[in-house]
Amino acid sequence: MNSQKLDRFNSNSGIEKIDLKKLAKELNLSISTVSKALRDSWEIKAETKKRVRDLADKLNYQPNPYASSMRKRKSQTIAVIIPEIANNFFSVVLDGIQVVAEKKEYHVLTYLTHESYANELSTIKHLQSGRVDGVLVSLCSETSDNQHLIRLKETGMPIVFFDRIAELSDCPTVTTDDYVSGYKATEHLIEKGCRAIAFLSLSQHTSINHKRQQGYIDALTYNKIKISNRLIIQCGKDNDKDKLIIKKLLTRKNKPDGIFASVEKLAIATYHVCNEMKIKIPCDLKIISFSNLRTASLLNPSLSTVTQPAFDIGKEACELLFRKIEKKTNKYMNEHPVLKSSLIARSSTAQ
Repeated sequence: MNSQKLDRFNSNSGIEKIDLKKLAKELNLSISTVSKALRDSWEIKAETKKRVRDLADKLNYQPNPYASSMRKRKSQTIAVIIPEIANNFFSVVLDGIQVVAEKKEYHVLTYLTHESYANELSTIKHLQSGRVDGVLVSLCSETSDNQHLIRLKETGMPIVFFDRIAELSDCPTVTTDDYVSGYKATEHLIEKGCRAIAFLSLSQHTSINHKRQQGYIDALTYNKIKISNRLIIQCGKDNDKDKLIIKKLLTRKNKPDGIFASVEKLAIATYHVCNEMKIKIPCDLKIISFSNLRTASLLNPSLSTVTQPAFDIGKEACELLFRKIEKKTNKYMNEHPVLKSSLIARSSTAQ
């Protein structure tokens, strides 16, 4: 910092009021970093702490006691951001979250993005004001940029990602064995005689899609089945459009004899299309899907599923979040538990 600026700050004219924002600007650091340095946070390097304290002393910085008390006050509320509620997986995850939150005497605010990046961005901005004590996030299918999440993290907000995750430093994640389950689901179809297996994906952006699709590809490769890009189908959030895409797939000359749906909504859409086209499941087409649908066994025919431990995911993610909220240490910052899913074979893949 040059001497002219220092003289201006130290003058008794009252023109300059020294606050965190001014300190951050002069040091070319974020406000969050300056605040943590002044609070002697373990997250900040000793060298940076010294720079911040030295400048604060020179400029006679005085913390705002009212603002400090507001920061220490707890809202007794956590936020959960999910892409949709119609998916049974997220409904069960919320049950797991609620169990932990109730024990902690916390309220849970649930925000739905409806698979929209704009909605997710708006929600994250809303939460930057400190309305909650921590945030649990499962990303929407359109999210390909993490800048809004980085900005939320820089405010000091505790964040835990689950299922559809962003890999940010010091942010725990809770996932399932998506790659292994994708491999097993594909191999299950192969064992049942399928040789032209289509993979229905919701989005190329989500972490779960990458892993499930790679499991699908590796299972085909291991079993010496040629991989066709024409059988890797990109769907979206519009159910009617998805049905048209699936219908087009099933009217091809070289149509698939098996379908692996990465999410349950695409499996249900396939059932509807098969009913309309008089395609018999499993005689003409075998189907397996990632799904926590409670009525999967009641469908006609019953749906073979890869079922995730959704309740345990919600419980684990919420427990990690409270560790971050309460402990204020780095012990839990790099935890990334991976829970096992279960393959349940039913009539939709029977021989």
